[in-house]
Amino acid sequence: MEQPAYPEDLEQPGLVRTGRSTFVRPIRPEDADRLVAFVGGLSRATLAYRSLGPVIRARDDVIRRGAYVDYLNELALVALAGDEIAGLVRYVRDAEDPDHAEVTFTIRDDDQSEGFGRLLLEHIAAAARARGIRVLKADVLADNTRMINVFLGSGYRVESGPPGQIIHFDIAVDPQAQAVARAERREHTAVRRSLRPLLEPRSVAVIGANRRPLTIGHEIVANLLRGGFRGSVFPVNPRAEQVAGARAYPSVRELPEPPDLALIAVRAEAVPDVVRECAEAGVKAVVVVSTGFGETGAAGRSTELELSRFARASGMRLVGPNCMGVVNTTPSARLAATFSPALPTPGRVAMSSQSGPLGLAVLDFARRLRLGFSGFVSVGHAVDVSTNDLLQWWEEDPETSVILLHVETFGNPRRFARIARRVAPRKPIIAVHPGHAHATGQVDSDVPGGPGHRGGPGRRADSAGPADQAGRADPVGHADPAGPSDSAVSSLFAQSGVIRTRSLQELFDAALLLAHQPPPPGNRVAVITNAGGPAALTVGACAASGLRVPPLGERTRETLRAALGPGAEVANPVDLTPMATAAHYRQALDDVLADDGIDAAIVLFMPPLADKPDEVAAAILDAAEAAPSKPVVASFLGGAGVADLLHRGELVVPTYTFPESAAASLGHAAAYQAWRSTPAGVIPDLPGVDTDRARSLLAGCAPGPVPARIAAELLDSYGIAVRDTEPGSGPDAFLSVGADPVFGPVVAFGLTGDYADLMADVAHRVTPLSDRDAREMVRSLRAAPLLDGRVGGPGVDLAALEETVLRISAMVEDLPEIEAMELRPIRLLPPGDGVAVTRATIRLADETRKGDPS
Repeated sequence: MEQPAYPEDLEQPGLVRTGRSTFVRPIRPEDADRLVAFVGGLSRATLAYRSLGPVIRARDDVIRRGAYVDYLNELALVALAGDEIAGLVRYVRDAEDPDHAEVTFTIRDDDQSEGFGRLLLEHIAAAARARGIRVLKADVLADNTRMINVFLGSGYRVESGPPGQIIHFDIAVDPQAQAVARAERREHTAVRRSLRPLLEPRSVAVIGANRRPLTIGHEIVANLLRGGFRGSVFPVNPRAEQVAGARAYPSVRELPEPPDLALIAVRAEAVPDVVRECAEAGVKAVVVVSTGFGETGAAGRSTELELSRFARASGMRLVGPNCMGVVNTTPSARLAATFSPALPTPGRVAMSSQSGPLGLAVLDFARRLRLGFSGFVSVGHAVDVSTNDLLQWWEEDPETSVILLHVETFGNPRRFARIARRVAPRKPIIAVHPGHAHATGQVDSDVPGGPGHRGGPGRRADSAGPADQAGRADPVGHADPAGPSDSAVSSLFAQSGVIRTRSLQELFDAALLLAHQPPPPGNRVAVITNAGGPAALTVGACAASGLRVPPLGERTRETLRAALGPGAEVANPVDLTPMATAAHYRQALDDVLADDGIDAAIVLFMPPLADKPDEVAAAILDAAEAAPSKPVVASFLGGAGVADLLHRGELVVPTYTFPESAAASLGHAAAYQAWRSTPAGVIPDLPGVDTDRARSLLAGCAPGPVPARIAAELLDSYGIAVRDTEPGSGPDAFLSVGADPVFGPVVAFGLTGDYADLMADVAHRVTPLSDRDAREMVRSLRAAPLLDGRVGGPGVDLAALEETVLRISAMVEDLPEIEAMELRPIRLLPPGDGVAVTRATIRLADETRKGDPS
């Protein structure tokens, strides 16, 4: 087998248990001197544990040979602290039993209590698994309790030999659910600890602080002081004695104490040296406000990635570059580390924004809406700290109840989808995603025009693997950057529990409701108005937003008639007429909220000639306070300053200029509550799956299209047979997998022919799929009556089809090397006869093209 090249995909930032940053990568020949220094600095006790007995001093040349590995049969990973090695893990494959390997761990003495062992075990287990190794073997001295606890607490299947002076461990590196859960918990704890110096710093330095007002460096210092930051603020400017009234210092090295956080606002070419100075001074987090990096081209992108690697290896977290800073209004922080002229008021909403200029507009707009923020982070190019990290911070922040996202791309889509599905049941996540210009969901083919070739009129809108117009699949190519269709994107967000909006206005409209009112228990809405025209518009907007405006209960109607008089219309909408008073609004709102058939209320007020909006607003607040389990929203058409009237302490009734916005926001909240209340299903344990065989097959494959024979064997490893068969009585189908830039692996299912090509009748789901996901996916097609026997015959074997969907999901989860896959055509056979996959194409990713793992 050809010796593989240096595996860049194994270069990943990492966080140890204490939250300290590090950088994990394969060892390289140029690490020989570092390796000698690392071994030479180990204590006698550590060397004794490493050598399982008496200390044997290795010769320099022997140590240096350890930096030369083939990355396949022998692999060593190092965790870096600055330019030094803090930890080393190495496996050597057993020549007689190639799915087993001997593994050893060595951690520098000063770092042995921080969690490097567990971090390196997770990384080496994943690397070994991808290289066909099933079991890692380790021998440990019986009194080496730290290493024993690493193995026993890993969550992997661990078998140990009988107690003795030396204990032998066999560690099965399959990604057991328990191991994954423990790794996620460890990562979650580490991420939160690593972000504390960024979001709750005790001291802040501003490097590039400027004496002149209205410059970035000056305004950051001024905002920190105006915002009430309780810690020390250190402007750094070698030519100034003071900046914004605070004493300035000539360099980071001359500060009276190492700051937790440093904001860097200097020229791009000076940033690397400043970051290095910060690391030497003991700074724990840096925010690079400076521009002139990835947006300038490949050289700038390379520079910012090197900044990220250096920061992680130095134990720092890095935000940016090209960002506007961070804000944390919580009482424990009061951090306004930004140059924005508009600072948010304290509130319950947190937001991550990738665009710096957009962030300035967002903060100004939110202030005018009276929407308060608990936190705001402009991540810029997000080379280190990402939206995924911030989600994990805000997940446990008691001051945050709603999370907003404006993110153009995700470094690690799989991780985003998992974190979002964990956070969303507790806290609404609202993302602005305008969608794609055209519907695809497929990957491009290696046909003339090359990868990314857009094709002509024959391009299908259905699959994650291309085919010609006759339905024959071509070799699978690179992922189509256009991604799934707009409706597919919505379904993927909905599956993950993320509220998807298409504009910033819609984003803030939904946030205004969810930050101040509970999500409705259902989708039944009462409309109360004093004008018929706006009410009709509201009813139509409710229908478009998935809401119902049902008739009120008879008892409610009787109560309303008695209170409002014969002129009022009490069916729903409830028309109080232009003569309505504040008392009428209070009575009507009390009655409809008490109706068991109503889940929420929209209140419209069109100011008459002699209006008293303050009295009406007070009546609405009183009624909303009396029924806290059902949301109330309002639209005071033409009313200036009404938002102020509908605030009373912690009680806020969201108000919108037009009723369509009120209905759309309520629709988002109702759909979110329905998702949160729906059973999630389970990921079943599928029989007949041989992951070891599948990984052995992949170990012999290069990136790109997989030979047809290997593709069939891979599917057979997951209990899916590829075989020729005659068409069934029903239609043919396809299943495909592609990589979405937001969600990661996406499974698409549809019927071949006009159903997908002309009607775009395709269902999409994010992996991993539960049994409920598979069932809903198959039955969500508009053509589903052809499958379940309601139209045109006995139907097909739905149970077998759903099981095939689940097996494909499991395969993609277990084998992340799979970039794209298509099964086409799939013969759908009558109930009890199963399904038949007649052709399969698979493409493996080029690991060197993968993005940032955060």
